Amino acid sequence: MSWSPLLYAHAPPTSPDAIATVLVPRTRDLGGFEVRRALPAPGRRMVGPFIFFDQMGPAEFVTGQGIDVRPHPHIGLATVTYLYRGTFHHRDSTGASQAIAPGDVNWMIAGRGVTHSERTAPEVRAKPSSLFGVQTWVALPDAQEDAAPGFEHHGRDALPVLEAEGKQVRLIVGRAWGERAPATVFSDMFYADAVLAAGAALPLTRDHEDRGLHVMQGSVEIAGDVFAAGRMVVFRPGDAITVKAGPAGARLMLLGGETLPGPRHIWWNFVASSKERIEAAKEAWAKGDWPGGRFPLPPGDADEFIPLPEEPTIDELRGLARGR
Repeated sequence: MSWSPLLYAHAPPTSPDAIATVLVPRTRDLGGFEVRRALPAPGRRMVGPFIFFDQMGPAEFVTGQGIDVRPHPHIGLATVTYLYRGTFHHRDSTGASQAIAPGDVNWMIAGRGVTHSERTAPEVRAKPSSLFGVQTWVALPDAQEDAAPGFEHHGRDALPVLEAEGKQVRLIVGRAWGERAPATVFSDMFYADAVLAAGAALPLTRDHEDRGLHVMQGSVEIAGDVFAAGRMVVFRPGDAITVKAGPAGARLMLLGGETLPGPRHIWWNFVASSKERIEAAKEAWAKGDWPGGRFPLPPGDADEFIPLPEEPTIDELRGLARGR
């Protein structure tokens, strides 16, 4: 942990015009497990390269319960998993088998194709448990869409942590406030977990094209308006932004970076720069050539999988995503 003068607010007052969009996430009940999806949304498809933002929980599980996300495929993106409470086990077709704990980051690069699963481990199910965190997708630039899949796990002690009076920021992915997180990235971005005491003011860096935040807990005041938990605020490029925590403090996820040069198509779990890439991935997953095909199932979790849907709903991410 390091003290940082860059976390002190010396910016001029934030203009109300600096707020480009306010998003209210859609809530889905996945059988006792609630997910709030902020991106993509009708008013805003992407923030920088971030194309998907799901708040997982908070959820409480009784003994014997947990999450069971069966093996499923991805292309053209990297997934970022970050937890506040709880744990689960990640397995993917690269051979990775990794439990994630609060403050850690799992960074899975899909590239041309990967499959993965996420499940609550048997030892965790043996007693009551809870889960609270965020999973995001980062769209890959064109040059990395056909790259080999990969996986990185970085423990909480490996992530840069900056602090100043009344505020603490853990950098999860990318660069900001003069620090850089260890995960391998392919475009300029930042993603951070910020905890603010009551009344603490945090300036956002101005050297990223797109910037936004999601209020996870508490509330914040920006340009005289108050935003409670469950709101995503996206800012106009280049403006000075200072965020002030409400009377109960706040916890925020800060995200953004450079926009991609072109739009991204989304169909189910596939993200691509062209419809042809999506169609090829659909065909490969439907074919089911698990051992030698494009999408082998994760070692240690190859007995079941999620079938290709006939026609995903809007909540299953069919659509076209643009930077703004």
